[in-house]
Amino acid sequence: MMRNFLFRFILLVGVLFIGVIIGMNKANEGMLNMKGYTDDSFQTPVIVQQNEGGQVETTFMGKELPPFNLDEKKEKLEEVKAYNFFSEVGKFLANIITSFTQKIFEFFSSLL
Repeated sequence: MMRNFLFRFILLVGVLFIGVIIGMNKANEGMLNMKGYTDDSFQTPVIVQQNEGGQVETTFMGKELPPFNLDEKKEKLEEVKAYNFFSEVGKFLANIITSFTQKIFEFFSSLL
């Protein structure tokens, strides 16, 4: 009875161990194939280049996107000066919590 159990247990552990070894070998082969930097068949998905006129040319997955001028985009963003509601709410809550904790520390330090 015990001998039968021990035989099955060792057989099962052996099969699982061989499975782990085979899986590690397959994973190693997959990692070597996935490197990509030595394999010329892989292409970079995004190519961004700036031409002589200051225009930024972008290619995504082999398709060209319309060019844009980076300096004009920066100027537009600076002109807009967008109001971020969540940022303002976060700053307000941080100020409230900071002042509240300072008052608590002042109170406890006055007791000492």
